[in-house]
Amino acid sequence: MRLLRDHIRYGGKEQLDQNVAKYSFPNHALVLGGAASGKSAFAEQQVLDTGLEPIYIATSQAYDAEMQDKIDKHRLQRGPGWTTIEEPHDIASALSQAPRGSAVLVDCATLWLSNLMIKEANIAAAEEALLRALDTCPASVTIVSNEVGMGIVPDNAMARRFRGIQGQFNQTFAAACATVVFVTAGLPQFLKGKP
Repeated sequence: MRLLRDHIRYGGKEQLDQNVAKYSFPNHALVLGGAASGKSAFAEQQVLDTGLEPIYIATSQAYDAEMQDKIDKHRLQRGPGWTTIEEPHDIASALSQAPRGSAVLVDCATLWLSNLMIKEANIAAAEEALLRALDTCPASVTIVSNEVGMGIVPDNAMARRFRGIQGQFNQTFAAACATVVFVTAGLPQFLKGKP
């Protein structure tokens, strides 16, 4: 019952309905997938295919050697030519730096949410700030996010809370973005919008 109360306090269906009615992003995309599904590589290629100046907003933080290795691999995979903004908490401010004529990749919303939860930040306020920033951003924006609801129910309250908030985030942004893609085994499935 606590998880349900947390979900309602966070916003629940009423908040989702309000955000869907308030926001519509015709130039933005959401790319979903599981861990190591190929979603980042797909999203990077989509951004490059626009021919616009590519900007990468990195939300990860290297808390250990394994995460640093993953960050290094992502940098190598991207190659040169990207402007990188490292911003683990305030994606909205980072988006304000994106000029018209650029294509922004936010990778990834799941780590951003984790960072906010670790910091014990106001998640609803951060999400609203991100929605407002996306609404006014002159650049094309692609957000990468993990689909976290297809596995087993987590065994602890914090993980269940995270899964609930991440699922709500994905629903809110999927409803507002013109394009939504689900990537499995490197293969994109367009759920909304056209390839």
